[in-house]
Amino acid sequence: MNSQRRKSWMWAEACARLDEAERRHRRFFDLLAVPSAPPVWEPPANIFSLGDELHVSIALPGARAEDVVVQIASSGLLIETTVPPPVFAVGMHVVRLEIPYGRMRRRIDLPPGRYALRENRFENGYLFLRLAGSIL
Repeated sequence: MNSQRRKSWMWAEACARLDEAERRHRRFFDLLAVPSAPPVWEPPANIFSLGDELHVSIALPGARAEDVVVQIASSGLLIETTVPPPVFAVGMHVVRLEIPYGRMRRRIDLPPGRYALRENRFENGYLFLRLAGSIL
């Protein structure tokens, strides 16, 4: 490669890198301008049917019963709560953190029908729901 061609190639490469840096710079400030939603955990759920009833259990470790919101909509079931973070002693270092905390939300699709909440029980970190309904 002759020196003129090498200079052209280096100039083109430098311009391309400056363009990429400018695009990243703009995208960074675009991300700052958009309000971000805090992360949401999706807790595991089990669903069983018995006749015309659905029995739903959702694992919500660390949640308080009074903070759990349950909504039944035509599209399904929505469970929401916020679990406070654990309190650490001064100087404590986290070795492993597996139990989720923060916002928890779970949307569960139900078979088409009309449902009524018959039981809402919270014990041992589990939310137990019993829904009676007529499946369409």
